[in-house]
Order: sequence, then structure tokens, then C-alpha cells
Amino acid sequence: MDEQTRIEAEAAAFRGLVKHLQARTDVQNIDLMNLAGFCRNCLSKWYRAEAELRGATISDAEAREHVYGMPYADYKQQHQTSATEEQKARFAAGEDGHADTRAGN
Repeated sequence: MDEQTRIEAEAAAFRGLVKHLQARTDVQNIDLMNLAGFCRNCLSKWYRAEAELRGATISDAEAREHVYGMPYADYKQQHQTSATEEQKARFAAGEDGHADTRAGN
């Protein structure tokens, strides 16, 4: 596969993931973190960091809105539930497997 095709395929896969996560509002971020080590917030941080590495200016709020499909506060109000004690404990126990959201990682 040539470089341009690879870049386009990766960008399309990212858009597909974002679209899927926007549709699956029943899946809570803490569950994503506990199962996969990343969540919508991680994805938005990667997006912002990589955009900035390429000279684009984007705020955390703008990046989150891109990933969530709406302002983060609206998403939280409409879709986010409180984490259970079990979810919180699992989250804390798995911190070493959580995503690195710094640019270039």
C-alpha cells in the first residue's frame, strides 16, 4: 500500500471509530477505560495533540466536540451515568494500562 492510501485508510478508520462511538452512547467512558485502556476523552486528546503537532490550533473543547458529536457538557448531561464503586475500583487498579495521551505516543 502506498503512503497516501495508508493515510487515507487510517483517517477513514478514525472517522469510523468516532461515528461508532457517537452512536454507542450507552457505552460509558469508564467501561471503555476499564476494558480497553482508552475512552472518548483519550481519543479527543490524541486528536488535539496530533493536530497541534501539524500546526493546527484546536482547543480541548473543540476536540471533544469533534469526538462526541456535541459539546461535552451536553453529552455528559444526556448520556453519562455515575460510575459505580466497582467501576471506580477497576479503573484505579488498571491505571498502568491506561492510554498515553501525550502527542506523538
